[in-house]
Amino acid sequence: MNSHLFDRAIALDTRADGRYSGRTDPAWANMVGPFGGITAATALNALLLHPDRLGEPVALTVNFCAALNDGAFEVEAQTVRTNRSTQHWAVSIEQGGETVLSATALTAVRRDTWGAQEEPLPPVLSPAALGKPSMMAPVEWVKRYDLRFPEGAMPRVWDGTGESSRTTVWMRDEPPRPLDFPALVALCDVFYPRVWLRRATRVPAGTVSMTVYFHAGATELAAVGEGWLLGQAQASAFRNGYFDQRAQVWSQAGALLATTHQVVYFKE
Repeated sequence: MNSHLFDRAIALDTRADGRYSGRTDPAWANMVGPFGGITAATALNALLLHPDRLGEPVALTVNFCAALNDGAFEVEAQTVRTNRSTQHWAVSIEQGGETVLSATALTAVRRDTWGAQEEPLPPVLSPAALGKPSMMAPVEWVKRYDLRFPEGAMPRVWDGTGESSRTTVWMRDEPPRPLDFPALVALCDVFYPRVWLRRATRVPAGTVSMTVYFHAGATELAAVGEGWLLGQAQASAFRNGYFDQRAQVWSQAGALLATTHQVVYFKE
């Protein structure tokens, strides 16, 4: 497990209670700094490593204050309040004496209760039927995933004729890796900017804030193993330099594992 590029990228060294050090990995480079999903996964990993953690992640919100520069950084995870079965967290990443990411999280001890799922797996072609696409990765981190698009692949022609912002994509780590909470957080961020698809126009864009809600616990994620996930993402509105993105992530068996929301900045 530790030899996988994902685990290498989110690895942290403990400096003191709740304080860790890490280093960016060129395998996850984006246009500016590392892939946001790997940075969010690193923040979650600090919380998971904390000796005082209670339960499992239920919600995570990360605010990207600035892009990480290549090199070392520090992470701090602190409990804000601990109740009988829930725990609230504040996490930050600092580099060069400045905060580059702030986050809040909720962990909880999950209980067996009645349950229902109202978001079914969309009916799409299987990953095997689609086959692996022959496409050049626009940035390095994209090579870390196997992405197969039943709907809404990146435009081949940037001519301003886009009509919809919806993308549906089969995804998994490349090479495959057993699913866990950090990996799921990163996979929630693999969708390219919705404005690119809606307009078929490539403009500078970057996530400002991302929230992930976990609808499955560690046992359910372990059952997925190295299997495929299906993600579907769409925007609600584009206005005044920002747009939102709502997305769902299912297992191939149809279990809804996570829902996620983003606010994304774009520049004209």
